[in-house]
Amino acid sequence: MELSRGLISPQQSSMPRPIYAPRGCRRLPFGAFSPPQPHFTVVGVSTSSPSLLFPPNKNSVVVSSAVRFFSVFLQLEKRYSRALRPRQEWVEDWVRSNDTLVRGLPILVGGASLVAVLLNRAVSGIAAVSDASSSQSRADILALALSVTDILAGLVWLSIRPKSISPVVPRGLECKRVGPGVSSSALRELLWAWDSITAATCCKSLVVVYGGYCVLQIGVAAVSPDGNAITVDAQKFIQGSLYTSAMESKKQSYLANLALYPGRSELPFLPANTQALILQPIGDKGIAIIGGDTIRGFTSIDQAWISMIADKLDATLSKS
Repeated sequence: MELSRGLISPQQSSMPRPIYAPRGCRRLPFGAFSPPQPHFTVVGVSTSSPSLLFPPNKNSVVVSSAVRFFSVFLQLEKRYSRALRPRQEWVEDWVRSNDTLVRGLPILVGGASLVAVLLNRAVSGIAAVSDASSSQSRADILALALSVTDILAGLVWLSIRPKSISPVVPRGLECKRVGPGVSSSALRELLWAWDSITAATCCKSLVVVYGGYCVLQIGVAAVSPDGNAITVDAQKFIQGSLYTSAMESKKQSYLANLALYPGRSELPFLPANTQALILQPIGDKGIAIIGGDTIRGFTSIDQAWISMIADKLDATLSKS
C-alpha cells in the first residue's frame, strides 16, 4: 500500500537532532553539510517520488547529493576511527606524559649493557687485552659497539625535540564585506559555506573572488595603517602568480606552512600570521582563498570537502 504524507507546515515540522562530533574533533552544527532550505508546503505527496519533496534545482542536485553522501562518509569514518582509538590511547598518553624518559631510554639501555660487558670481562678471568683469535673477545667488541650506538642514539633523541604546533590568534580585524550584485540566494550559499568551514576546520579567513570581483570577504583581515580592514584588490590578485597557477592547474593548492612561500606578498589582505592557506578554484571564473590558524591544520578530508563545497558554490554563483 502506498503511503502519503499530509500537510507539513513550518510550525509543525521538528528540527532533527544535532550531530555531535567524536571526541578530539570539532563539533559540526546542524546544517554544516547542506545549506538552509526555504520552508515550503507539501500536500498529498507520495513517498514513492521523493524528488518531489525538495524544491527543484536541476543544476545543483548532483552536487548536493555528493555533499550529503560525503557527510555520511565522514561521520562513518570518524565513528570507526573512534572505535579503534581506545586500544592505542593508553600507549600514546604514556609516551606523551613520559617524553623525557622515553628519549633517555637508549642511554640507560646502552649504559647498562656497557657496564655488563665490562663486568663480564673482569670476572671471567679473560685477559684485558683483546685477542682476535678469541670468540669471547669478538663478542665483547660487538656488544661494546652496540652499547655505544644506543648511547649516541639517546643523546640525539634528547637534543632534537619536535616543535609543538598550536593554533595562533590571527592579528587583524573581523570584517564582512559582500560584493555588489550578489543575489540573496548566492549570499545565503556563501554564508553557509563560511559557517560550515569554520565549524569543522581551522579556517579563520575566507575570500571569494568570482568573475573578476571580490564577492565575499569575511573573517579576520589584515589592518591598514588607518586602522581599517584591508580590502581585497581583485584585479591585482588575479594578475599574481598564485591565482594564475591555481587556475591553470584547476586543482586545489594547499600551502601547509605559508611563511615558507614567497607568494605570501600577494595576499596583503590576510593577517600577517596566517599559518596555512588553501587556494580552491571555483569553476573557471573564481577562486576561494581560505586562511587557517594552524600549520598543516587542514587534513586531507578537509581538503576534499572544501573541493566539493567549491563545486556547489560554482553552481550557485554561475546563475547569479
